[in-house]
Amino acid sequence: MGKKKRKSERKLSKSEERRRIEKLTKRGKSKSVEVRGSEIHGRGVYCIKPIKAEQYFIEYVGNRIGKNEGEKRAWDQFEKHEKTGAAAVYIFNLTKKWDLDGDVEWNPARLINHSCDPNSEAIQDGKRIHLQALRDIGVDEEITFDYGFDIECYEDHPCRCGSGKCVGYIVGRDFHDQLAERLAAKEEETSGAK
Repeated sequence: MGKKKRKSERKLSKSEERRRIEKLTKRGKSKSVEVRGSEIHGRGVYCIKPIKAEQYFIEYVGNRIGKNEGEKRAWDQFEKHEKTGAAAVYIFNLTKKWDLDGDVEWNPARLINHSCDPNSEAIQDGKRIHLQALRDIGVDEEITFDYGFDIECYEDHPCRCGSGKCVGYIVGRDFHDQLAERLAAKEEETSGAK
């Protein structure tokens, strides 16, 4: 007799899937923010009710998927980005076994844009991802966070955040010094070739 599949591993019925999505849709709503057109990129998320520093103000929801599927979807999303210019990857690491794919229309938090000087950050609380304010955020201010991209493909991700601290590319703050070194070396190489 085989092991009974866990609820997360078995195929859900249509009604179970509908209830799951309704529950996640409700969890992903926020009374503090709304989606609007963005000067940074496409659409963005804006504060409509003051948000205090350290406050959780929206949950990043989506489909929980295995690591192999997460890797596949990330590359598929990146290829779509390369062809269409659409936003790239919406996948967060949850555990050693699971990722969270937020590329679903019922996840407004997926529309939060990157900034080199963000006003919020993604916080993992158990198996959930929340956005938490780094400082007080005022009404009509666009919500941003650091996407934390590594430096390897930095040229594929130009940044348009417009902040005074913009480094020109969407890379995580931990890589800003490395990026500065690479850009300086590239500039030196270019000016030396003339």
